[in-house]
Amino acid sequence: MPHPLLARSGLYAITDGPRDDLLAACEAALDGGATLLQYRDKTGDVERRLAEARALVALCARFGVPLIVNDDVELAATVGAAGVHLGEDDLDIASARARLGANAIVGVSCYDSLERARGLAAAGVDYLAFGAFHASPTKPNARTATLALLHDAKVFGLPLVAIGGITAENGRAIVEAGADYLAVISAVFGAKDVRAAARSFAALFAPTRS
Repeated sequence: MPHPLLARSGLYAITDGPRDDLLAACEAALDGGATLLQYRDKTGDVERRLAEARALVALCARFGVPLIVNDDVELAATVGAAGVHLGEDDLDIASARARLGANAIVGVSCYDSLERARGLAAAGVDYLAFGAFHASPTKPNARTATLALLHDAKVFGLPLVAIGGITAENGRAIVEAGADYLAVISAVFGAKDVRAAARSFAALFAPTRS
């Protein structure tokens, strides 16, 4: 059964590392309709990351949106984030769950692998992320996922996240193929108007009128 905090599909906005206006940009993304926010910062600045993550937990609480921390289970636990996102080189699922508790969201990158998704679904993760679906400026050498992969992964009964070079223009086909969330970095946080960019993605999930 899907995690109760993952009941709303939509834009999964992922931050793009250190920036002076991080909180303002995240507030704009949330105001624009993001239903998940991930704090992604690969630097080693422990104090700044801790302060930012704490501030983002409070900000997300105002909007009723879960904050997910990229890779860092300890940071997620320290600030009381809703959960963590793990890649193939990060902490194992059981250890992350033990540290964060049964109610935490534990999401994972499955890249282009249905077999990896099958194993992780059995291990008790809360969502499965696939990508890249298009060329990505964040990860230019990422493996390539197909729309058929989303269709095949529906069998696991978990929310599916699509990532990699997704824009408001190419995102609709990915949603129609079965993605519950579009995970976006550059097309939101690299936009001149973050709020408007977020709205354009949120609109892809709006019910269509007959």
